This record gives sequence, C-alpha cells and structure tokens, in this order.
Amino acid sequence: AYMLRPIHVAFALVLVFLMFPLAKRFRHRLMWWDVIFAVVSIAIVGYILHWGDELGDRATLPTMLDQVVGVALILLILEGNRRSSTWILPFVVGLFIAYAMFGPYLPPPWTHKGYEIARLTGALYMTLEGIFGVAVDVSSTLIILFTIFGAFLQYSGAGKFFIDFSFSAMGGKPTSAGRAVVMSSFLLGGPSGSGVATTVTIGAVAYPLLAKAGYGKEAAGGLLAAGGLGAIISPPVLGAAAFLIAEFLRISYLDVILMATIPTILFYLAIFIMVEIDARKFAMHAVKLEKHHKAAELARRYWFHFVSLIAIVVFMLLGYSPVLSVFYATVTTALLSFFRSDCAIIPYDWFRGRMQWVKGFWESGFIKALEGGSVGVLNVAMTCASAGIIVGVVTLTGLGLKFSSIVLDYADSGGQSLTNLWVMFGADRTPELLHDMKLLLTAVYTALIVWIVGLAVPVTASYIICAVIAAPAMIKLGVPDFAAHMFIFYYAVLSEVSPPTALSPFAAAAITGGGPYRTTLQCWKYTAPAFLVPFMFVLDPSGTGLLLGGSFKNLAQANWGSIALVTVTAAIGIAALAGGLQGWLLRKTNLLERWLLIVAGLMLVYPRAMFDVIGLALVVIVVAMQKLRHAELRAAPG
Repeated sequence: AYMLRPIHVAFALVLVFLMFPLAKRFRHRLMWWDVIFAVVSIAIVGYILHWGDELGDRATLPTMLDQVVGVALILLILEGNRRSSTWILPFVVGLFIAYAMFGPYLPPPWTHKGYEIARLTGALYMTLEGIFGVAVDVSSTLIILFTIFGAFLQYSGAGKFFIDFSFSAMGGKPTSAGRAVVMSSFLLGGPSGSGVATTVTIGAVAYPLLAKAGYGKEAAGGLLAAGGLGAIISPPVLGAAAFLIAEFLRISYLDVILMATIPTILFYLAIFIMVEIDARKFAMHAVKLEKHHKAAELARRYWFHFVSLIAIVVFMLLGYSPVLSVFYATVTTALLSFFRSDCAIIPYDWFRGRMQWVKGFWESGFIKALEGGSVGVLNVAMTCASAGIIVGVVTLTGLGLKFSSIVLDYADSGGQSLTNLWVMFGADRTPELLHDMKLLLTAVYTALIVWIVGLAVPVTASYIICAVIAAPAMIKLGVPDFAAHMFIFYYAVLSEVSPPTALSPFAAAAITGGGPYRTTLQCWKYTAPAFLVPFMFVLDPSGTGLLLGGSFKNLAQANWGSIALVTVTAAIGIAALAGGLQGWLLRKTNLLERWLLIVAGLMLVYPRAMFDVIGLALVVIVVAMQKLRHAELRAAPG
C-alpha cells in the first residue's frame, strides 16, 4: 500500500499537470510551470517511496522536511483537482483544513483543541488514513481497471452495438424514441459507470429522433441526462463510489452489485413510466427508427458483446476477486473483439509487412482504450485524493461523531414534536412510535445533508464525506450499515443532476441546445419518483428486502415473499408518484386526483402494511374516478 497508492497519485498528478492547463488561455500549450509541477510531484512521491514504512513510524513527530513535503503535496493535489474539475472541491477541502487548525476559536459544539501543521501533515500523508486512505486505495486498484474495461468495450464497438440494438428493438410507436433512450442507457450505462459519457454517447444519436417525436429541447435533454444518471447506479460497474461502499463495509463488490439490482430496475421503471406518460400527455408522434438491421440480426452478428457485458459478474461468481474479475473481463472483451474484423481492437492482418503491422498496432483501439481508460480516471483519482484529506481531518478531529450527535439531537427534538402530533390524531405514545419519528427525521436530515454536499462536489467526494459524517447517526438508530451506506450513495448520485455541478444535464443541454438549468429541472422530473425509494431501505427492516439482504450469504435466509411485496408496492408507488408529478395517469388528472396520487405514492414507499393498504386504496380510487369520468364523456351527446 505504501508503494501502490503514492505511485497512483503521482501518475494522476503528472498527467493532470501535463494535460490540463493552468487557465483557459494556455489551452493546448505545455508551459514550463506545468513541467515543474509534474517533476515536483514525482520528487515528492519518490521521497515517500524512499522512506516507506518508516514515514508512518514518525507521523506523530515529523521532521521539518516531512512537513514541507506534506504541505507541497496537499497544495499540488488541490491544484490538480481544480484543473481536472472545478475549484469547488478544493475550496471545501480548504474549509476542512481550516476547521482542523482553528478548532479552539469555534463555537460549541464544533470546538476542539486544534492541530498544527506538523500534526496535520503527519496524519494526512505519512499514514494510510488521509490522502492515501480508502478512497485512493479503491481508485488505484479498482476504479482505474474499470475505466480501462469501459474503454475496451467502447473501442471494441460494444457501445455502438448497445445503442443500435436498443433503437432497432423499438417499433414505430410514439413512445419508441423515449423507450430506446431508456433501454440503451441501461445497456450502455451498466458497463460504462459514467453518467456524462452515457448521456453524451446516446444523446448524439438519440436527440434528432426525440425532436421528431415531439420532445422539446429541455425535455429531451432531461430524459437523456436521467438515462445517463442510471449508469452510476447500474450493475455491473456502477459509479466509482460503489467500490468505496465495498471497501468501507468490508464486503465483496459482488454484494454491492446484488444490493443495486432491484433499485436499478425501479429507477429505470420510473423513467419508463414517465416516457409512457409523456407520449400520451403531449400527443407525441410515431417515429420510424431507421436502422440497417433488425434487432435479431444485430444480436446474431454481435452476440459476443453481451458476453463482455456480463463477464465481470461471471468471473466474480466463479470466485475471483473484483480486481482479477475486471482484468479477465477486459482480456475477454479484447479476445471476443476478434470475432468480427470491424470490432477487433488490434489489427490482425498478418499478411502486411511487419513495420505496417507495428504502426497499425500503435494506432489501434487497444492503445486508444488504454489511453482512454488512463485519462478517464484522472478526475476520479484527484477527487479521491482530495476527499482523503477531508476524511483524514474528520478522523483526526472526531467531527464524524460530533456531527452524528448533532443530527440525533435535532431528530430527537423533532421526533418528540411529531409524536405529539400523532397522539393528537389518536395514536398511542409508545417508544416504537418515538423511534420511528426520530428515524424518519434523521433520514430526511441525512438526505438533505448529502444533497447539499453534492451541490458542491462530485458523486465520489459527496459519498466519502457523508459516509464518515452522516452514516453513523442512522446506524445508531438501528439501520443496518449496508442500508445506511446505500441510502447515502443514492442521494450522493443526485449531485450529478444538481447545479452547480449538474454534469449530465449540462452535457445534454449542450447537445440539444436547451437551457442548462431548465434541462436540469426536466431531469429532476424524470428521476424524482425513483429517488424516494432509498427511504424504503432505512425506515423499516422489511425495506432492506429491496437490497436483497445486503449479501449473497443472506439470500438463503431471505423472505422472498416479503421481498416481492416490498418490490411490488415500491413499483406501484413509483407509478403513482409519476402520475401525480406529471398530472396524468390514464388521462389528465384533476387537482384532487393529482394530490391523491402523490399521497398514495408517499404512502407506498413507506414500508408498513397499514400505509401500503392506504396507498393502494387511493390508487384504486383515482383509477375508478378516471374510468367514471371517461365513461361520462363518452356518454355525453355530441
């Protein structure tokens, strides 16, 4: 670890300084200071490698040179993060460092003794608890391999195949264009793990068809961004934060994939229902999706791309570690690409001259995939290193425990008030009722905290920060640790569609020509029903059925009837919320029907039998009201 993690950070720093300019006016120009920054990065990591374990032994009493090197490394990481993304995360990191240094001057309950530069640098880079902690460990062992795997899929033609197959599989109905976006997002997003990449790749092909079907610029961009967002929560790759869940919880990555399965289906179900409602609400046109081959013909010719898609899961089921699984899946993808010459990532025209073959090899998809995967990890690597500084400060100052106690205090006072309100309506005051109210408020507070943090920083950083400061509060109230972390992960994903870092909607707006912020609001419309589902993970033990018990070990004891029930009620709740938010179910709703649907949806995503019955009853009432209204309209003369 003392070798791999620093080398990974050095790799990322050097490439960031050589590839990303100091300012826009220096774009496409390599400046002398960029080279100096890169050389200093190498020198610092060389210093760390020279001392090795001895560096950790003197972390509490670092020498002056240790401190200088530590400060320089922190500054280089913050500058590298600013170059590869934005200045916001470095600013947040600066606030945490200031919190660590000026603790005695802060008001209660935030006060602490304060830490000098010597103690900070010792904790942040001389041990494996700060910069070189869990986040960089995951980035250096898993994330980089998965980004390379995604690049191999792209350059072997799998990405294009998934899009072509999805569009060919849809007929000429008004919902065809929207359905094709949902299906291709699911197929392409799973192995890519990147919301922006999925949005851009599909958007370039799909937007003209969406426009022909009748989608406006913002609505089309919102749908594309919503589909891309699913890439971060879809097996088999998910986003970078999913690898961190496995590391934080000390579980297999295969268990994380298992937990994400049903929520992913529910997420795409929500978008699918929204697409169906859009077609009826806006009277969209049927669009012929012109493709050269039918879906069956494409599947027959390019079937091996489906093998590449599931290869990771197959290798993990065979008992390989995630690192070996993604490595062998990448090798499998490379080998399978030779089934067709137009997919081969290495030229195999052996009859050409040797020098021609060598030149073709260096210009091949193999080299481009390695390059694309390596460059693609830079932003995540810098984010993980910067977030490691935050985790180090939180660990050193005990901020996580303080934050949890503050959230619990607020939840306790608010829970008392909610309990009194329920008692006024005839409920019995019991410890269970008080606990439920506290847990509900804690979940709401946690969701808001994760969302607010996500406004400023990317998904990975948002998850890391909130996993150490917010998850303990939920766990103290009896929520299983895996459910608490999955709850935080899903709300961290909201940062991808929340300004000012709404990357997917902004990328979609650039393709459609729509307004970035209006596109973001449209994306929220498509994803809002699905983002209430995570509350089911934490509000009641039965809700963890959506996560399939948290591991393969628990599947044998799983109550499949309970899992089926909670999944079905969640799906009906999502449909009710979609209808309420869109103002349309079987047909346009009136104000009463709309509110009944919203209330029904909220009831159905709270995993309690009483609320499920009430929610289902409200849905039946709305359907009956719409049927009666339709019958009256048909019976009316003229």
